Amino acid sequence: MLTRRNTLMGLSSLIVSASSANASMPELTFEQLYDTIGVLGMTLSGRVKQLSGQRVRMRGFMAPPLRAEANFFVLTKVPMALCPFCSSDADWPSDIVVVYLSEKQTFVQSNTTIEVEGTLEHGSWTDPETGFVSLLRLASSRFRMS
Repeated sequence: MLTRRNTLMGLSSLIVSASSANASMPELTFEQLYDTIGVLGMTLSGRVKQLSGQRVRMRGFMAPPLRAEANFFVLTKVPMALCPFCSSDADWPSDIVVVYLSEKQTFVQSNTTIEVEGTLEHGSWTDPETGFVSLLRLASSRFRMS
């Protein structure tokens, strides 16, 4: 029998299940991306290699998008006022992650902290549509303001 009490108990169980599933998802920070960053290049960390292919959570800032209708954006450690695609590569931070969305979402202001969930991929890859080359990506992602 469906009662208000049974419905509320069912909803609270779903909320607890969803939050515990989210809590068990590994979190990756920008500080954990590379073992070394220097004049000889960047060395991916063991944590990145270990989590590659898994769903992870990251927090950061959305760089201004290339265009309003894009299905991807760049996640940065600090807010960026300029579109990283529109400036020289010397202006790019070294610790960026490209986020490919599983479905279109409305972009947020570049000074708003967001939490992203996606499947971690590493290795050099060129996006066939834009020609953008990335070393780290979150695929099939979604984000929310945190």
